Amino acid sequence: MGLFGRKNTESAVATATLPVDPALAALTGEYTIDPAHSSIGFTVRHAMVTNVRGSFAEHEGTLKLDGTDPSASSASLDVRIASVDTGIGDRDDHLRGSDFFDAERFPLMTFRSTEAERLGGDTYRITGDLTIKDVTRPLSIDLEFNGAATDVYGNERVGFEGSAEILRSDWGLTWNAALEAGGVMVSDKVKLNFDISAVKVAA
Repeated sequence: MGLFGRKNTESAVATATLPVDPALAALTGEYTIDPAHSSIGFTVRHAMVTNVRGSFAEHEGTLKLDGTDPSASSASLDVRIASVDTGIGDRDDHLRGSDFFDAERFPLMTFRSTEAERLGGDTYRITGDLTIKDVTRPLSIDLEFNGAATDVYGNERVGFEGSAEILRSDWGLTWNAALEAGGVMVSDKVKLNFDISAVKVAA
């Protein structure tokens, strides 16, 4: 979420080369992610021939946006692993179990931003620490700012969407099964999808 991250020299220089957008400057403030209108999802190749899509129904997070200096912003996200939903109950139970996420021992997947930069226009890159189970590794996400609006209840909202690709084995998610024709049941590469709506916290 391009208005996120701890300022560093490189990102600050990148931001300084772009003019400040007055519309973004007006968005400065603290926001709460609205789980009812947001989606945290994933796509993974199954049996080498098709894609399985899933999402996590329960998640919460906060954004601190600085529209004048995006590199001074920050974001945090907590995702409850047990809420995974691929549309197939047995598969979801397998994902929650020890072969994959081990949700009983590690109930949360977390992301904490460390830096960000505006790439140009409405496109941003946020980098932070993604923790799954007991493994923490850096993750960069490219996002597009979808706009801001006041909803029918008077809430000020902002929207972002983006994606990132990871190798699940980097976080210790290594379970697999070999196929008779060659290849494996589940690909190592996973695409993460983010569609975020956040509400500004009243001053």
